[in-house]
Order: sequence, then C-alpha cells, then structure tokens
Amino acid sequence: MSWLFGYGRGNQQPQQPDLSQFGIPSQQGGGAGGAGDPNDPNLSKAEKKVMEAYRFDSSALERAAQAAKELEKSKNAKEALELSKLQEVTRQHEYQSKIKEYEAHIAQMQVEQKKTEGEEKRKYLQEETRQHQSRAQYQDQLSRKRYEDQLAQQQRQNEDNLKKQEESVAKQEAMRKATIEHEMDLRHKNEMKRVEAELKAKAKVDRENRDLTLEQIRLKASEHRITIMEGIKTAGTVIGQGAQAMLTDWNKVATAAAGFSLLALGVYTAKGATGVSARYIEARLGKPSLVRETSRFSFLEALKHPFDTLKQMRAKQSDALSGIILAPQLEERLRDIAIATKNTKHNKGLYRNILMHGPPGTGKTMFAKKLAKHSNMDYAILTGGDIAPMGRDGVTAVHKVFDWANSTHKGLILFIDEADAFLRKRSSENISEDLRATLNAFLYRTGEQSGKFMMVLASNTPEQFDWAVNDRLDEMVEFDIPAIAERERLIRLYFDKFVLQPASEGIRRLKVDNFDYSALCSKMAKITDGMSGREIAKLGVAWQAAAYASDTGILTEKMVLDRCYDAIKQHKQKVEWQSEQERREAKSIYHSEKEDSYIPILEGDGKAK
Repeated sequence: MSWLFGYGRGNQQPQQPDLSQFGIPSQQGGGAGGAGDPNDPNLSKAEKKVMEAYRFDSSALERAAQAAKELEKSKNAKEALELSKLQEVTRQHEYQSKIKEYEAHIAQMQVEQKKTEGEEKRKYLQEETRQHQSRAQYQDQLSRKRYEDQLAQQQRQNEDNLKKQEESVAKQEAMRKATIEHEMDLRHKNEMKRVEAELKAKAKVDRENRDLTLEQIRLKASEHRITIMEGIKTAGTVIGQGAQAMLTDWNKVATAAAGFSLLALGVYTAKGATGVSARYIEARLGKPSLVRETSRFSFLEALKHPFDTLKQMRAKQSDALSGIILAPQLEERLRDIAIATKNTKHNKGLYRNILMHGPPGTGKTMFAKKLAKHSNMDYAILTGGDIAPMGRDGVTAVHKVFDWANSTHKGLILFIDEADAFLRKRSSENISEDLRATLNAFLYRTGEQSGKFMMVLASNTPEQFDWAVNDRLDEMVEFDIPAIAERERLIRLYFDKFVLQPASEGIRRLKVDNFDYSALCSKMAKITDGMSGREIAKLGVAWQAAAYASDTGILTEKMVLDRCYDAIKQHKQKVEWQSEQERREAKSIYHSEKEDSYIPILEGDGKAK
C-alpha cells in the first residue's frame, strides 16, 4: 500500500525541498540549527514564511507508512483494495451522470432558446401584420374620405346646377305668365268690344221690330189658351162618360176593384220575395260588411279574385304554430288548444270560446289564422272599432254576422280584434243606448256554445269587458312580450326571411356583406328588450330597405345595427307617449271622480257652503 502515500517500501526519508530559488542553500539532513531550520535567527521574516510553507510533519508519514505495512499484513487487504476500486467506479458513474445531466440541461436550454426565438418571430410577424392592417385601414379611410369629398363636391355642384335651372325655369315661367296675361287682357278687351257692338246692334233691331214682336206674342198666347181649354173639355167628357158607365155597370166596378187588389198583392209579394232572396244571397254568396277578411269561399269574391281563391282552396293543413315564435309554455298551451279544436271539428262537438289578451303585435291574429288552417276551418276577422260608430245599425250588422257564421258547413273561427271597443261594461261605462243595444244583441247570439263557429276575442285591455262577456269565455290566454330567447329566434327567422333568402335567390340587387350573422343576431336580441314580434318583423323589412337604398345594394353589419338602434329609439319614444297618455287619462279620471264626489252643503239662506 506504499503507492497510496507516494513513496516506496522501506525506511526512505522524504526529500527536502529545493530552496535555491528563494536564495536559501539546500542541505541534506537538517537538524535544528541547519540552513533549512525555520528557527534560524539569520533568516529574514519572508524566508521563515517560505520555510514554514515547505515544512511538514514527518511523524505523520511514518504513522501512515506503519499503518500501510499493517494493512498489507492484514488478511482483508484485498477486500479493502476491491472496495476502493468500487468506490472509484461509483465516483466515475456519478461523474458520468452529472455530465449527462449537464448535457440534458444544455439541450433543454437550447430548446427553450429556440422556443423564445420562435415566439419572438411570431410576435414580430403579428406586429408586422398589424402594421400592414393599420396601413391598409388608413389607406382605406383616406380613399373613403376622398370618395366622400368627391361625392359632397358633386352634390354641391348638382345643387348649384339645379338651383340655376330652377331660377331659369322660374324666369321663363314668369315671362310666359306675363305673356299669357297680356294675351288674355287683349282678348278680353276685344271680346268686350264685340259684345258691346252686338248688344247695340240687337237693341237697335229690337227697337225697330217692337210692334211686330208684340203682335207675335199675343197670337201665341191666344192659341195656347184655346188649346188648353179644348183639352180640358175633352178630358172632362171622357172621364164623365167612363164614370157614368162604371157606376151603371156593377160588373165593371167589381172587376176594377179585383184588379187593384191583385196589383197591390203582387207588389207586396214581389217586395217581400226580393228581400228574402237578397238576404239569402248575401248570407250564402257574399259576406257581411263588418267582416274585414275571411278565408270562407264566396262566389262574388271568387269572381273578383279567382287566383287567390284557387290558392286558398289548394292550401293544405299546416301546423298551428308554424312561423310563430312564442314562449315554450305558451306554445305548449296553444298547441293543446289547436289539437282540441281540430278534434272538436272532427267529432262535430261544441266549440269553446277563447280570449287572447296582451300587448299589440304579439301574434294573436296570426295564431287565429293558423288555428283555422290547422283545424280545416274557415276564419273571419272583424274589429270592434267598426261596430261602435254604426249607431242603431249595429244591431242589424251583428245579427247579419252571426247568421252568416251559422250558415257555414265547414266550421268558422270568428276572430274579433279590439273587442273591448264595443263590449265594455254597461254598469260603470257611459255608453250610448245604441251601443248598449248592440252589446245586448251580441250577448243574445252568444248565450249558448255553438257547433258552427268558434269565437276568439282579442283585446289589449280585457279588464274593460262586461261581466256577461267574461261569462261566455271558456279559456283566457295571455300573450306577453317575447323574452331574449324568443327575440333571438325571431331575429334569426326574419333575418333569414328578409335578407338571406332574397340574397341567395338573387332577387333584385340585394347582397349581404361578409360578417358573422349568428353573433350579430345574438347581439341584437340583447339590445331589443321590450320590442314585440311585429316590431321585429318590421325591423327585417327595414334591413331590406337599407340595402335597396344603398348605392351598391350590399347590406353591411353597420347598416343592420343602425336600423336596429333606430327601431329601439322609436320603441322608447312610443313607450314614453303611451306613459304620458296613461297619466293624462288617470288624471282626467281622478278629476271626474273628484267632481262627482262633490256634494254642496246648503246653509240657512240656501247658498252653497
């Protein structure tokens, strides 16, 4: 084991260090007072420090050598050597592992560096793209500004030209008018001169022929008087002879009386038959004057509109809620009503009367038409506003409507819109006697349920109905303003109907710009809170009008939103008007009630207190 300590076997002494480079003479051996002794007083401080650096404890080497000898003599020397080799191999493996870790760390750093470079490159490309887009947008804005300036300049030039043309036309018109007035003045003067000359000539002739004219007038008067007297004598003679002959012959008197009686009977019978026939023809072939719209077949309407009549006859049954978007609970309830009505028609049962109330434009009339088509029935639409102004003729008109409804063989849905206009309360409302009589006639004809027609009332203020009217209603359905989900479905429906379908079919020149329709419809559904289905349908027509009004015929996202914001603004204005009207009505009712409740208290002298 002597290799562990750097010297061979035996009792060899360690070599002394070479101190000649420090100016110290080297000496073999070396006792306490030799040249290599650091305690030598002749050495300087620096030389002593150098000596201290090269001095070592030889006893430790001796002890190590002694231990090595004992270890060689030991029987475990081989195992110790193997153990030291294994330790050395382990240290080598650890060193290799650290090298590999270091290499992996370097590779990871290179990957991170490449990722960083790629991210920087991507950011650079994005920034470059953004700069290109900004530059393109700026150039587009400049071109649009130049185009708008050109249009404004062209418009100003056109206005100037139009103004000059109008001034020129006005001058020419003034000149023409002055010329015409001058010509008329001259013509009038000439005419007056001519008339004056003619009158003077006629007056002169009349003065000269005055005696002859008077003689002619006398002759004509004498002849006329003689003719009248002869006619009177002849008529008196004929009538007297006839009366004498009739009075002397009683058979002629009886014959004349019978003839006059038969003539009166024939006139009365013809008049009655004509009235009955007219009422029958009106009930079967025509429609009452109160009915605004109907799908029932009419011979007169078929002659007026043959193609529409043929189209209605070929129309097939459809779903009662097709094209109608309502709340899910309301749709379920209306579907049940449609199924019940269809089965009632099929089983020839008695129809139920329905009241549909709610704000205007929520789909009441549309559902009534769809219900009639779904049930294979006819529909007739009339409005209460037409009945109220009829006065005493309202009773006859109401009876005609119900007679016409009872004459149907297919079944009829009688839809009365704005029914509160003439079905008001009789106790608390100041209604006229004619309107009261009309209401009583309506109550008389609807006292029992019918198997011929189904009555559907629609009103925005159902609280104004008379109690007897409410008693005749079997079911009441409330139509409310659509919520956000229904508004989005309505907007998508009308956007597809009024914009996408015409654009895909190539109708006229309607085109649609490239934008996200779905996101736009969702956005509009959120901002159109409070709008009815009719207002949203009108919004679809406004989109079409915006595209037709543009120069290119292309409907852009900005145009769609602008029309939507305009509709929202108009809706808010209508709501404000309605609120002001309700406040005024409430105020007038308050004052009227206050005046009615005033009771004067009389003092002793009879004056009101």
